Amino acid sequence: MAPDRHGVGPAKRVNLALQGGGSHGAFTWGVLDRLLEDHRIEFDSISGTSAGAMNAAVLASGYSKDGRDGARQALEQFWMGIADMGQFGPIRRSPLAWLTRSWRLDDSPSFFVADALSRLFSPYELNPSNLNPLKPILERVVDFDAVRHASGIKLFVCATNVRTGKVKVFNTDKVTLDVLLASACLPFMYQAVQIEGEYYYDGGYMGNPSIFPLHGSDARDLIIVQINPLHRPEIPRTAREIIDRVNEISFNGSLMNEMRAVHFINELIVGNQLDPLKYRQTRVHMIECDERLNDLHASSKLNAERDFLLFLKDIGREAADFWLRQNANKVGVESSIDVAKTFL
Repeated sequence: MAPDRHGVGPAKRVNLALQGGGSHGAFTWGVLDRLLEDHRIEFDSISGTSAGAMNAAVLASGYSKDGRDGARQALEQFWMGIADMGQFGPIRRSPLAWLTRSWRLDDSPSFFVADALSRLFSPYELNPSNLNPLKPILERVVDFDAVRHASGIKLFVCATNVRTGKVKVFNTDKVTLDVLLASACLPFMYQAVQIEGEYYYDGGYMGNPSIFPLHGSDARDLIIVQINPLHRPEIPRTAREIIDRVNEISFNGSLMNEMRAVHFINELIVGNQLDPLKYRQTRVHMIECDERLNDLHASSKLNAERDFLLFLKDIGREAADFWLRQNANKVGVESSIDVAKTFL
């Protein structure tokens, strides 16, 4: 590790795993914004899905031009572009939600109509021109040549192959605009994205995000930025609450399985049952804010209002700041979460 030019000692290299979650990806924006301020931490590799993949590519693009400051500026430009787009979006909060200061959309007539239409008609019928409002924002913010060749950060973008149902991980040199759109392609909203003769849906179905590509990294510390709540204390009872919880469980399933494998390998290494020259332990960390994100409900993932995105960014910064104060000294030494208790 190279000495840090800000005089805080050698920077510790970490890998990041960034979940997808629609506009809740602004929480990850806040986390990254705070981590980029802390020169004790450097990013080696990032695995991302959907909004997590976009955050990763935007960060890498900005970093390639002006380091940490460039990455922070690019992330702000991207999310404020989302906010500008949201001003003209058809789905709006209901008057009751405005009065009660709720960010959720599931009591909004426009959300109800859009949800009903998505169950009756496919995006090939509702959106035959295949318009995607994210496309011009990504084209404006992300320099894909810089992402692939100049950032020094290795990216792994996850998508789901429609025909095979398998996860597809696009490495850094394969990251393009279409790859990012594929990683975020919700099949009830957008047509499947074609890349080199194959068709892809949102990566969250099979890798949210995938951890296995990070095992080739020299960095042994993994920071998971968790968007979709793992635990909920209450039992869902309304139809909407049940749908939301099923979606959360589904979009956490692949991560849960991979983290079980990570824990299993770590245990075998500790028990001297694997060759330490071939296998190395993964130190696991997590930045999340379940108690704040639990209250937002899944419908708010479609809320692109500027105030909401900035609210999520602030939560993310607070969560990252708390994690840094509590756990930064554990990076390079030990895990800061109990993997078995969290994922098993």
